[in-house]
Amino acid sequence: MDFGNFIDRALMSIPAFLLALTVHEYFHAWMADRLGDPTARHMGRLTLNPIAHLDVMGTIVIVLSNFTFGWAKPVPVNPYNLRNPKRDDLLISAAGPFSNLGLAVLFALILGAIRSLDLGLPAPALRILDFTVLINVVLAFFNLIPLFPLDGSHILRSLLPDTMGPSLDQFERIGPFILLALLLFGGIWWIIGTPIMVVYRVLASF
Repeated sequence: MDFGNFIDRALMSIPAFLLALTVHEYFHAWMADRLGDPTARHMGRLTLNPIAHLDVMGTIVIVLSNFTFGWAKPVPVNPYNLRNPKRDDLLISAAGPFSNLGLAVLFALILGAIRSLDLGLPAPALRILDFTVLINVVLAFFNLIPLFPLDGSHILRSLLPDTMGPSLDQFERIGPFILLALLLFGGIWWIIGTPIMVVYRVLASF
C-alpha cells in the first residue's frame, strides 16, 4: 500500500463520509420525531454531532475498504409511537437517502459557484467538495436498494399491500446475505452504477 496515497485519500474521504452519514441518520431521527416517535431524540441521536452516529465496525470497514464503503448506527424507531405506522415508516426511511441527494445538490451548487467565481481554492479542497457530491449520491442510491436492512426494504414494505407481509418477512431473512454477496462480487455497481453516474454527471454540470 502506498502510505502517502492512503493518507491523501483519508483526508479527502473522511470529512465527506462523516457529513454524509451524519446527515443521513439525523434526518431519519428528525422525521421520526416529527411523526410522533421521540425515541431517537431521547437517545441523543437527533443531532448533527457525528460521534453520536458512528458505528465502530462501520468505521473500521470504511478504513479497511480504502474509504469506499461503511455505515453508521441505525436510528432506533418505535413503530408504536407513530400515528400512521405504514405511511410514517416510508417517510422515515426515505428521509435518509433523500437528505443525501439534497446534500449532493447543495455541494454541487457550492462547487459550481466556487469554480465560476474562480475563488482560487486549492485543488485538495475542490476534490473534497467533489467527493462529497459523489459519496452522497452513492449513499442515497445504495440505501434505496430494497434489501434488508437498507432503507429501501422499509420503503418497499410500506408500498406493498399488507397481505404480502409474510412473503416479505421470508425475503428479509435472506436480504443481508444477498446484500453481502452483491458487495463481495461487485453486483451493487451493476444495479445502481448507471443512476449514480447519471445523477453525478448532471450535478457536475452545475
